[in-house]
Amino acid sequence: MAYLATEDRDDAGRSGRNARAARAATLVTRLQAMQRQINAKNFAVLRTNGRGLPATRKLTCVLHNWGASCEENARDLIMLYGDELLQHLDLSLLPVLWNGQGEHQTAEVSDFGPFTRRLRERKLPYSGIAFPIRLGAQGNGYVMFAGSYIDASGEQIVELHGRSAQIMADLLAADEKRLFKAEALSDREIACLQMAGDGHISEEIAEKMGLSVHTVNAYLGAATTKLDSVNRIQAIAKAIRLGYIS
Repeated sequence: MAYLATEDRDDAGRSGRNARAARAATLVTRLQAMQRQINAKNFAVLRTNGRGLPATRKLTCVLHNWGASCEENARDLIMLYGDELLQHLDLSLLPVLWNGQGEHQTAEVSDFGPFTRRLRERKLPYSGIAFPIRLGAQGNGYVMFAGSYIDASGEQIVELHGRSAQIMADLLAADEKRLFKAEALSDREIACLQMAGDGHISEEIAEKMGLSVHTVNAYLGAATTKLDSVNRIQAIAKAIRLGYIS
């Protein structure tokens, strides 16, 4: 069973839930076909929480077929390799490999080794391969596949990396489509975000707009929620990418 980590909005309704379920099912079918190519047993899509300061970023599992063990598997993966994966994502788009703790838990890419990054320590109870994707803000992260013995040729790696990028792009496009349909920013929210993006603090924005500081913070908070961001910095980055502000 697969799981897509999204939140239903109050007004989304049954049609919105059905659309998200259909989208998840399509992505799952594609990811399962990909995992079978390299003898993997599971997949997971990890996304960063934005382009904020490195110390505030983290990876989050948003789609997987780990079933009931998802919480434990995602927590262990991010706790043990999260920092290393984030650092690699900033520097390189080479696929990342690791061997599992078991004697025969390996990830083999015999004819493509120089074009991959291998994590040396055997920290997890499964081997894996993770394809880094950089599309900007919420589109950054990894599509990873896990199993006991993973065997991939260079041709397969190139193909799967391209298909992984399309998976992430489709997730991002679906998020942005939902935003434009149901959660468009108001003029006041855009104005507050623009000034915040220009470096003004809430007090300065309030003075320029003739509003109270409380109201300005309310507009910025609403915009941050609508943009599915964890903080003001991430909201500004996403608003720029979506064309709301410059």
